[in-house]
Amino acid sequence: MFFQVLILIFGFILLISGANGLVIGASNIAKKFHISEMLIGLTIVALGTSLPELVVTIISSANNSTDIIVGNVIGSNICNLLLVLGVIAVLRPIRFEKNTIKQNLPFLMGITALVLILGLGLFSKDKLVFIKFDGIILLIIAIIYFLYPIIEYIKIQKEKNNSIEKEDNNSNNNLIQSIIYILLGGFALKYGGDFVVDSATAIATSLNVSERVISLTIVALGTSLPELATSIVAIIKKDEELAEGNIIGSCIINFCLILGLGAILSNLPITTAYIENLILLLATSILIWLYSIGNKNNTLSRGNGMILLIIYLIYSVRLFI
Repeated sequence: MFFQVLILIFGFILLISGANGLVIGASNIAKKFHISEMLIGLTIVALGTSLPELVVTIISSANNSTDIIVGNVIGSNICNLLLVLGVIAVLRPIRFEKNTIKQNLPFLMGITALVLILGLGLFSKDKLVFIKFDGIILLIIAIIYFLYPIIEYIKIQKEKNNSIEKEDNNSNNNLIQSIIYILLGGFALKYGGDFVVDSATAIATSLNVSERVISLTIVALGTSLPELATSIVAIIKKDEELAEGNIIGSCIINFCLILGLGAILSNLPITTAYIENLILLLATSILIWLYSIGNKNNTLSRGNGMILLIIYLIYSVRLFI
């Protein structure tokens, strides 16, 4: 038991380190090609910090641990919206950008509602299960999600006729370093995911705790730590756009890419408890959106952040009760 806990902790360390390396490498490459911070946050950084969930999903599918796949996605999104966003709002009130209010948050609400509908099987014969068809739908949305902002950005750049900045002498060296960060990050993520899934399953078995509870708490929190660390650093550096994009983008990627891939690899049965958690996620995304339009400055205040943290605490306690 103690040995399994050590393996779990070591797995989290590898996951966080790997995600950090990928974020640094991908962000440097993105900045080299003059991509905005919001776009970096919504896509590259969000994808980098969601890679632990992706690795856990692939490994869990191979091990036929479907409860961990669904629980990890839903639990990670709950961590992102309640815990991560709550913590950074308490540290420093977050001012939401117009695009976040008009596009990104509504898109997240729509995706959450879609996942809930697919899980309930309202438009298919398969109830309380994510099937391959559901996965294909989510993956198509993921592709559109990644392509749309990139295409829009290219259009804006062409309209502005921005001149390309001259590269400095260290440009090629920086590019090589970024690629090395990405490769090492991927290596750490692979083995970190192995350790987390194997040890979490072993701990759940020894404690007679369901994989659902373990995946919604320990695994979800562990794979959300990259988002938390990245967002805190971004807020400290006053890069609010990066923090917002990271959190919202990670949630969207978790649903579309991670859950979509998981459903394609194997059918993912869900319980009514997961449906309740999806309803909580939908209500939370609506609450955050209401907070964002509830004042003139479109700010998530420290008080709002405290409410999100209290909801997360109640949610966590209720899981074990």
